Amino acid sequence: MDESYRVKIAQEFRDCVLNTIRRLDNKETNRPFHAALLSDEALFWSRFERSFSTSFGQRVIEEISMLVALSGGASKATRQKYTEVQLDSGIDAAITAHIDFLRRGHRANSWNETIDEISYAPKTGILVSHQVISDLWWLKDGINHYMSIKTVKPNIDQTAVAKQDLLRLKFADPKCKVFFGLYYNPYGEERTTYAHNPPMGIFNFHSDPVVLIGRDYWNTLGGEGTYETILEIAKEVGTETRTRLQNLL
Repeated sequence: MDESYRVKIAQEFRDCVLNTIRRLDNKETNRPFHAALLSDEALFWSRFERSFSTSFGQRVIEEISMLVALSGGASKATRQKYTEVQLDSGIDAAITAHIDFLRRGHRANSWNETIDEISYAPKTGILVSHQVISDLWWLKDGINHYMSIKTVKPNIDQTAVAKQDLLRLKFADPKCKVFFGLYYNPYGEERTTYAHNPPMGIFNFHSDPVVLIGRDYWNTLGGEGTYETILEIAKEVGTETRTRLQNLL
């Protein structure tokens, strides 16, 4: 990875920790029962972890992912990309029916099988428009890439909406690449260990090629070895931030 991107990514990690500290300094939370039962140190770490996870899992992870995509050869990249898509109403209805089917508790076929099934829907010749917001978009080798980035334990609603958006993007631009991304796996390093059950019927988290978890997420953005590089940068920043945190207690 180019050194300029390493520096920018490190600064994002650093700022996330420092901004969390500033927020905690400026906002006290009255939690009388927690205070009665827990130590001051336990209360601090509880507040810190909750605040840090919220901010890291939103803007920060998107920004770092965008930088990684650019470092990996993307000619353009942006967060929160608005895309107007047009679909034949027959295809659009088939996508809606597919999502409704899954929301009723049925499990999906593989991603590729789903694409094939929807593509056979009768066409009407009538176009419908939708606006899709992608957490991350990048252009590489002339191909549009779209990613929906979610918390590592997404709920069914989030996952269903994301799949509907990805299907709309894919059918509007068959050459594009779409992804559902979880930036780490809370259950281990291998994607087959992922075990958060609620959204499992929407995608096949263990085998669908559009689902990226942990190492696959980072390596898809930046190339082979990117996951280890990002962890290395985080550990380097951690030598600074851990010292700063220890001095607060």
